[in-house]
Amino acid sequence: MPSSKFSPDSIPSLQGRVYLVTGGNAGIGKQTVIGLATRGAKVYMGARSKGKALAAIHEIQEKHSSADIHFLELDLSSFQSVIAAANRLRAEEPALHGLINNAGIMGVPYSLTTDGYESQFQTNYLSHWLLTHHLLPLLQSTAQSSPEGTVRLVNVTSDGHAAFPPPGGIRFDDTGLEKESAMMRYGQSKLANILHTVQLNKRYGPASVGAGNGAIWFAAVHPGHIDTDLNKQATGAAPGAILRAATPIMRCLGVLDKQEKGAWSSLFAIASNDFKGANSGAYVVPYAKIGTPSELARDESLAEKLWQWTETELGAKGLLGQQ
Repeated sequence: MPSSKFSPDSIPSLQGRVYLVTGGNAGIGKQTVIGLATRGAKVYMGARSKGKALAAIHEIQEKHSSADIHFLELDLSSFQSVIAAANRLRAEEPALHGLINNAGIMGVPYSLTTDGYESQFQTNYLSHWLLTHHLLPLLQSTAQSSPEGTVRLVNVTSDGHAAFPPPGGIRFDDTGLEKESAMMRYGQSKLANILHTVQLNKRYGPASVGAGNGAIWFAAVHPGHIDTDLNKQATGAAPGAILRAATPIMRCLGVLDKQEKGAWSSLFAIASNDFKGANSGAYVVPYAKIGTPSELARDESLAEKLWQWTETELGAKGLLGQQ
């Protein structure tokens, strides 16, 4: 895939900064954790399994002894777990310089979470929206006391946002899409990640807040076609089955890149000096380049409608004011 001149080695020192990476124990998330920690940052690894997270932290620290990484219990299939994780982080840290909403599932069979939402829509979108909501006060206060551009947020999306969503983008009267394909449910959730980014930038980005007044910089990142466990997860109907079958072939042909490359665009958007305030709200494509998302992803009225729907949906459950 095309690449800019960006390299993780070009990221400046992140000494004294604090980051949270969801899904940080494996795949692209793990490589993102490594990229931040090896530049001196303190990194929280958001993960559902304590055992897997601690094993990943141990593995990283064996190679990078100075890496400052901490496990944060976070199960995105549970809203209460999301709120508890945000509250713990806010209690432990006076500042948060970056949030990378990285975790995700793809192409899995239809199922509902304990909260009653389709698993991909909650894991990939709703829970990250809720996590962001509860961490925004900490991000904002950090931005107000930090140099411009220090505090940033990345939502990891996919080019699946363009390939697979339902007609109209978001089916508000049936977000579960039970009768549709697993990949359509995935595409809807990944489109929602970009629309979320658009609204965050509109409400809290440089153009809204004003440069130097506590603005947060935002990006939606398509990491690339990377050889990760997501390809094994795709156990729903075709094209999930096709993807699983094609993965070994794509790997041999070099179509799937290594996991290290998958973290490049996230690291670029969250910490590089080459990502500017003017880029806030952008769609970042492989590798570390500003791209153009689908027409639906650029629909500001759809982004506003999704924000209002989500705020109403989660607010009605009493989840927005919980501390």
